[in-house]
Amino acid sequence: MVFGRLTHYAFDAVLISAFLAGVKRSTGLTPSLKSENVSESKEIRKWLDNYLWVGEVVMDQSVALMSGSGYFDRKRD
Repeated sequence: MVFGRLTHYAFDAVLISAFLAGVKRSTGLTPSLKSENVSESKEIRKWLDNYLWVGEVVMDQSVALMSGSGYFDRKRD
C-alpha cells in the first residue's frame, strides 16, 4: 500500500516537471530560482535543477516517441 502511494506521488512529480518543461519550451517561462530561500541553499537549488532536468528528459523522450508513431501528426500554425 505504501509502495503504491509512493509510486503515485513520484509519477505525479514527474508529470508536473514535464508540464513545466512544456511551458518552458512553448513560452520561455521558467520557475524563478532567485528567491531568498532557494539562493541561500545550494543543495535545494541543485535538487530543483535536477527535478526540472527530469522534466526536460521526459519531454524529449515523449516527443521522440510520439514523432515516430503513426498516431500523431505535426501541424504548424
